[in-house]
Amino acid sequence: MTHTSMFYFTARSTAERLLPRLAIALLGATAAIALLAPDARSQTVTSPITVTAKPEDEAITVPNADEAKKRIEKTAGGVDIVTADEVRDGRANSVKDILGYVPGVFAQSKYGQEDSRLSIRGSGLSRSFHLRGTRILRDGVPITDADGSGDTMEIDPLAVDYTEIYKGANALQYGASLLGGAVNFVSPTGRSNPGFLLRQEFGSFDSMRTQFGAGGVSGNYDYYVTPTYSHSSGFRDHTDQDYKRLNGNIGYRFGDGAETRFFLSAADINQKIPGSLTKEQALSNPRQTPASSFVGNTKRNIDSLRGANKTTFLTETGEVTVGAFLARKELFHPLYSPPFFTPVIDNDETNGGGFVRWYNDLTVAGHRSEVTLGANYFAGINQARTYNNVGGSRGALTAFDDQISRTFEVYGENALYVVNNVAVITGLQGTMAKRELDDKFLSNGDRSFERGYNSINPKVGLRWDYAPSNQAFINLSWADEPPPFSELGTTTVAVESQKSKTLEIGTRGSHGDVAWDAAVYRAWLQDELQSILVNGQSSQQNIGSTIHQGIELGGEWTALRNAFAQGDKMALRGAYTYSDFHFDNHSTYGSNDIPGAPRHFLVAELRYTHASGWYAGPNVEWVPQAYNVDNANTLKTDPYALLGAKAGYDFGDGLKVFVDGRNLLDKKYIAEVSVLPTGTASSAQFNPGDGRAVYLGVEYRW
Repeated sequence: MTHTSMFYFTARSTAERLLPRLAIALLGATAAIALLAPDARSQTVTSPITVTAKPEDEAITVPNADEAKKRIEKTAGGVDIVTADEVRDGRANSVKDILGYVPGVFAQSKYGQEDSRLSIRGSGLSRSFHLRGTRILRDGVPITDADGSGDTMEIDPLAVDYTEIYKGANALQYGASLLGGAVNFVSPTGRSNPGFLLRQEFGSFDSMRTQFGAGGVSGNYDYYVTPTYSHSSGFRDHTDQDYKRLNGNIGYRFGDGAETRFFLSAADINQKIPGSLTKEQALSNPRQTPASSFVGNTKRNIDSLRGANKTTFLTETGEVTVGAFLARKELFHPLYSPPFFTPVIDNDETNGGGFVRWYNDLTVAGHRSEVTLGANYFAGINQARTYNNVGGSRGALTAFDDQISRTFEVYGENALYVVNNVAVITGLQGTMAKRELDDKFLSNGDRSFERGYNSINPKVGLRWDYAPSNQAFINLSWADEPPPFSELGTTTVAVESQKSKTLEIGTRGSHGDVAWDAAVYRAWLQDELQSILVNGQSSQQNIGSTIHQGIELGGEWTALRNAFAQGDKMALRGAYTYSDFHFDNHSTYGSNDIPGAPRHFLVAELRYTHASGWYAGPNVEWVPQAYNVDNANTLKTDPYALLGAKAGYDFGDGLKVFVDGRNLLDKKYIAEVSVLPTGTASSAQFNPGDGRAVYLGVEYRW
């Protein structure tokens, strides 16, 4: 029997054992709490919500933004939702443009390109390449690889209707148990976005971006398709990029209570990448790039194709969703940092899997109970070849591995309303993960290995809906993060999974013209994963006990209504993140800060909107305190403040225009860094941010 089939039967038998036990455990906890709670018959209890049909203008498999907001705000923890309207009023180039105003999220574009570094609550803090610690989903279907790594440039911000952000274990409804949680990018459908769309952007650094979109409904079918193309010569030398993407879906409704939807996305990504600079180089001449980048023609080219299916049934016994996906990705990635690291990384990767999720809103012992049960299975194989870099082309083969990842997850969550406006949340997630490396290039020895990572991760919390639009919450959760292949270490030094326990308390809501979202958290980590990048070569390690704690504040205040004209307003919105990430009595670093992210991060925008359709206002991104680049805390960035501005006009009948100015004072600053144990002035770990830039855009819908 093959390894794959053996694992399949093991996973299936484990699922058959664990799912009933998980269901019994959750129902047992529910019953115990219900029996201890006051008698629901003496209260005004909200009736269970049983949905067996949806209007024809709403997709069943892809809820609209309003419904998604209602669902996500049932979470007893830090969550957020960002709609397309909040993104499309200016340049929409990267994940940073979507997540920039979400507290607790640190997203920075690398080299000014569409690829962004993403960290939530310090997840994957050391990763200046790829992504770890946060699950990326598209319409609830994973985009991250089976080993947990991923690339944010595969997300097209213009092909997103809204985005859900689940911080930490608040992503349990998707089975994710990670420090960073999950981000779900949701597609437009023919039912949510019927008609046609044409958008054109122009701007600094020879930037150009074009989008066409079309959606509609025909009987039981609906469809949406949007191709996009973008090009830029880049702010820095050797940062040219060309992106061609296609995203679309087609759905079929089986009456009013069931729907199946097929998703397809394709990307042809070609981007040149510059080398990192010393701090002095980055702040004196941020456009430069090392000569080695030209000699090695360093770049990262990706061709990807992804298909998925998702089917949802609405019945009197709940909502059932099943799905499957298959993705292919080819990566051609020349790197060049002589004499230390001069490879061409050439990967041919296949990932796939399936999932099932059941949700029901029912009554247990007279109390309302919202139950979610589910299981995920992901598997992938990466045929990873490495060659010598000869001017950006393949030289002699130096390594060839089959990297095989398998992950099986089973999970459940229950929200029991002990009184009408107070819900006790209990949850449990179990993971079996396997990493297997099969060395196909044996001339330098056999590096093959197989490792397993299993965990059980509980969660308990409380949500209090103390007013119709206001909530307070507290939760305690556990998470376990198996390392991806890029952080597995060697055959002699195995890397352990990263484990964490997080306590979180917060509130969100609105009152009059004020809306807020606030959370305070503390996470205790064991065996935190850290990837060190020096001279282009990475090494991996567990750094022992660490603490991640912080404050996340977001909000909006609308004032001066009708001050200058009937229907006008002034709105101030912002997000502040305080991050204290430090070692916990480390043998070498004591209580030093963990490098890679600022302690204080503030973004804010003040906007005036006139009833006739135009708007204008400034915005700021502020890092008031330098942050560390090394574990020894001897090398730091510099503080910075970036001033921007947006203005636009809605002509009506679907026609809109905008102008988006960024870094208008042409501030030289560090946007992104690679971390290392001990840094010096000669350490080339810094990537400068873009200089002054202005972008123009026009969008027409009909």
